[in-house]
Amino acid sequence: MKIQSYISQMLDELGATVGQICNDSAERLADAIIDAETVFIAGAGRSGLAMNGFAMRLMHMGFDTYVVGETVTPSITNKDVLLIGSGSGSTSSLVVSANKADDIGATICLITIDENSPIAQVAEVVLTVPAPSPKVNRDLGFRSVQPMGSLFEQSLLLTLDAIVLLLMEKTGKTPESMFTRHANLE
Repeated sequence: MKIQSYISQMLDELGATVGQICNDSAERLADAIIDAETVFIAGAGRSGLAMNGFAMRLMHMGFDTYVVGETVTPSITNKDVLLIGSGSGSTSSLVVSANKADDIGATICLITIDENSPIAQVAEVVLTVPAPSPKVNRDLGFRSVQPMGSLFEQSLLLTLDAIVLLLMEKTGKTPESMFTRHANLE
């Protein structure tokens, strides 16, 4: 029963965390994606893996989407969105990308724990995920039983999947229409 106890604690933490996410920020993020010519996705570590999964879903919906750092990623323009997932909002490589995109005039969106982070300072849309992490010195009223940034990374994945549902609602995409873009060279 020990594993079920851990899972139960994790689910309680996830519910408490994602239950505090601002709907208005999520709506603004979805609208920025819809309005963009191209969507660039960035993240590092486990947050980066969650962001890559989101890029795949955007592609399934027909958005012109690229992951920053991949060899086929084109240059960003002032008609584009850079969406960064970063718990700390201060990962050095992501700060550089955000500042470069800002200089070009792209719309910057950030999903983070810290709404006062360096990336948040240049972002037009900041969606805050209030998860405790050793990378962010902030008292959120509780400590996670999970190590490091696990709660943020899990919350990020759930939040991104909820944004997919929001985008589907706004664009009229269905699971069936999305599946037509599923990889077939597997």
